[in-house]
Order: sequence, then C-alpha cells, then structure tokens
Amino acid sequence: MEMALERLDKIIASTGRWSRREVKNLIRQGRVLVNGMPPRSAEEKADPETAEIVVNGETITYRRYTWIMLNKPAGYLSATEDGRGKTVLDLLPPELQKQKLFPVGRLDKDTEGLLLLTNQGSLAHDLLSPRHHVDKVYYTRVSGFLTEEDCAAFAAGMTLDDGLICLPAGLEILSAGEESEARVTLREGKFHQIKRMLAQRGKPVVYLERIAMGNLPLDPALERGKFRFLTAKEVELLQKA
Repeated sequence: MEMALERLDKIIASTGRWSRREVKNLIRQGRVLVNGMPPRSAEEKADPETAEIVVNGETITYRRYTWIMLNKPAGYLSATEDGRGKTVLDLLPPELQKQKLFPVGRLDKDTEGLLLLTNQGSLAHDLLSPRHHVDKVYYTRVSGFLTEEDCAAFAAGMTLDDGLICLPAGLEILSAGEESEARVTLREGKFHQIKRMLAQRGKPVVYLERIAMGNLPLDPALERGKFRFLTAKEVELLQKA
C-alpha cells in the first residue's frame, strides 16, 4: 500500500537537519532533486517512501517514525510539556519538537543518561509493558558501604516500608567505601524505585544515570545534553528486546 503524498518541505524537514524555511531556500537555489528533477516549489508533493530525494548531492533517508537517543542532563523533566520547568523536548531543535515525540518511560529530573524519544507508539508501549520485562540498567553512586547483603536483598525482591512490592533486581557492586558505586538492573520502572530501594537499605543515592535499555546502550560518544537519531539496526535491537 502506498503512503499518502506529502509536501517536500515536510519530508525533508523530518530528517531534523533543516527547517522548513531552510528547505524552501534550498529548493529555490536548485540544491534539491526529486527523482532526478528539480522541484518547482516546497509545496510540491511526493511519496516519501518511494521518491529519491537528493539534497546537496546526498540522498536523504525518510523516517516513517522518528527514534532519538538523548543523553539527558540533570534539571530536565521527562515530559512533553510541564509548567514546572524545562522538559527534554527543549533540548531538541524546533523541527523535531513539532513531530509529536514523547519520552519512552521517564527519568527523574535529577537523573541523567539514556532517554529514548519517539513518535512510534506501538513499539514504545511494548518496551514499557510489564509483560515484556525490558531490562533497564543504571550506574549509581550511594552514600554508604554497599555489601553482598544489599545484593541479596535486591535479588530476592524487596517490599518497601511504604508497601511497594519490587520485582527481583540486579545490584552489582563496582566499588565499596564511604561512597559506593554500583550497577543496578531493573525489569520495571516504578516511581523513584532505585532511590527508594537503596534508601531502605540505608544507602541513599547521590547520583543516578541510566546506561542501557534492553539491548541498547547509551552511546559513549554522545555528550550530555546532546541527541542523535537511532540507526535502523538499533531500532531493530529494541524490537527484539
């Protein structure tokens, strides 16, 4: 089944590399070809999945759905809009902000690291569904000396003092001392869960960063506060998570 025809400026702007205004200028300057021919205007329509669109000599790839990896900094809310402060969408350029992207899950305002943003609701739902048990991996620093007893408590599944029942989770100690480091693996994502679990063990969290989701690790080359598009292979990894 063919996709509906879409305006050229919309198709090209969907890559996130140019705004619609910039696309109009590129077309006026003759730097865009559609199936080998220069289009008359930005309003001209094409099938985004079958048309060959070349910009500045480079064939562009149309994304039916947008998937973004963001290295979230502290101080931003995992929401699309919120009256209480800056959201992760504020870290994206205007053209991407218009694509109805939403965070896949949430990170607390002061938690950093891997956050996925997409407009593909079905796959996002699968990644978050308790039935799929997609692992989420975090690096944490805590105040206090982590022990094997803490690891055993996580592995057994904890019931917190406030009544929250937590599934078995992984706690791998990386260093132990007055301030300890660990890798935590969760199969669920309840509100402030890691902080609440470690607080109950008497080891309050000092710093928390998500470093992987399912089979997808945070790109070590991606600077804090920056984003990039997922590759087709990375989206495939998520589908297998």
